[in-house]
Amino acid sequence: MKKRSKIVLLSTSVIILIALCINFFGSNSRLLKEEKVSSIKYFLEQSNTAENSSGYGLVRDRYPGNPSIASIAATGYGLSALPIAVEEKLLSKEDAFDRANKTLDTLLNMETIEGFYYHFININTGEREWNSELSNIDTAILICGALHAGEYFGGEIKDKANKIYEKVNWPWFVDNKNNQFYMAYSPEKGFEGHWDYYAEQLMMYVLGAGSPTFPIDQKVYNSFTRIYDKYGEGNKFIHSWFGSIFTYQFSHGWIDFRDKSDEKGVNWFNNSVDASLASYNYSMDLKNEYKSFAIGGWGLTACDTPNGYNGLLGSAPSGSSNTANKVEGTIAPAGALGSIVFTPKESIKAVKAFDKIDGLKGEYGYKDAFNLDKSWIANDYIGIDKGITMIMIGNYEDEEIWKEFMKNEYINRGLEKLEIK
Repeated sequence: MKKRSKIVLLSTSVIILIALCINFFGSNSRLLKEEKVSSIKYFLEQSNTAENSSGYGLVRDRYPGNPSIASIAATGYGLSALPIAVEEKLLSKEDAFDRANKTLDTLLNMETIEGFYYHFININTGEREWNSELSNIDTAILICGALHAGEYFGGEIKDKANKIYEKVNWPWFVDNKNNQFYMAYSPEKGFEGHWDYYAEQLMMYVLGAGSPTFPIDQKVYNSFTRIYDKYGEGNKFIHSWFGSIFTYQFSHGWIDFRDKSDEKGVNWFNNSVDASLASYNYSMDLKNEYKSFAIGGWGLTACDTPNGYNGLLGSAPSGSSNTANKVEGTIAPAGALGSIVFTPKESIKAVKAFDKIDGLKGEYGYKDAFNLDKSWIANDYIGIDKGITMIMIGNYEDEEIWKEFMKNEYINRGLEKLEIK
C-alpha cells in the first residue's frame, strides 16, 4: 500500500508539474501571439490602400501622430508584414500578393537618387517630406522587406523587388578616403556623417556586397571601428556608440547570423546575445532608481519619451568611456521584444511585466514607450518599433522570416563575399 501511495503521489506531482508548465508556456505564447498579430495589424491598417494613389502601400511613420508622414523603413517592414499576415491567416495569399505588387509599383515610380530613398515621404504622394535625407540604412530596411516578400510570393513580386535592389548604387554612398559608408545625403548639404562604429548597419554591407549591379568590396565592411567592452561580469562584445538595443537587432530581423563568423572570428548573433544580456543587467542594476526598471522593464533604445523622441537612450557599455548612453527611466517594449531571439527568458519576463501596465496596450499592441516615474505612456505607435517586434517574434516562434529571407541568392552571395560563414 505504501508503495502504491508513493506511486500515486509521484504521478500526481508529475501531472501538476506538467499542468504548470503548460500554463506557463501557454500564457507566454498567448502574450507573444497577441503582440505579433497586433503589430501586423498596424501595417495592414496604417498603410495607404487607396487605389490609384501615388503613395499606395506606403506605411505611416507613426500613429496617430503625423497622419500624412510615411517612412521608407516602416514601408519595408510593411512588405515583410504581408507574408507574415498570410501565415497568421489575417490576409489571403491573393490579397497579400496584390498589396505587395501595388506597393512595389509605387516604390519603382518614386523619386530616388542612385537608387536610395528619402527617409520620410508623404503617404499620399510619395514625395519627400521635411527636407529629409536620403538614407542608406532606411533604404536597406526597405530592400530587406522587399526581398523577403519576393522570396515568399515569387513571380513578379520577386522581379520587382530585385529591380528596386538592382537600382541601388552602393559604392556611390562610400567615402573613398576611409572606405566607410556616409550616413546621409541631401541635395542641399551633400554627404553627411559616417558609419564609423558598429550599429544597426550590418545589413548594408551584406546587401552591398551581394549586389548584382553595384557591389561594394569587403574593405567597406572592415572599415568601421570595433570597440570591445563588457558590462559587469558579462562577456566582452562589440558595442554601439550609444548602446541602444535596436542597433543589435535590426539587421538580425532578416539575416540569420547564427552559426556564422567572419574572418576575424566575430559571430554577430552571439554578439547580440551578449549585448542584450548587458542591457538587461544594466536596467536591473538600476531598478532602485527607476520604477520602470523595478517592475522588470529593460531594453533601453531610441523611442518616444515624456520630453519627445530620444535617440540617445541606451545601456553600458557605450562610447569610448561608458558615458555616451543616456538613461532617464523610459522603456520601449520593442527593446526587450526585439531581443527575444537572443534572450528569450529575459524578454518574456519583461513582456509579462508590460502586460500589467494599465493603458500600455492598445489597438496595435504595446504603445511605443512608458515611464512610470513620470506616470507617462506614449500616445503613439511607431512603425519601425512595431516592425522589429513583429519579425523578431516571428523568428522566435518558428524562424519564419529567416527561413524565407535566407533563400535569397544575393544575400548568400553577400555573406560569402564578406567571408561571414
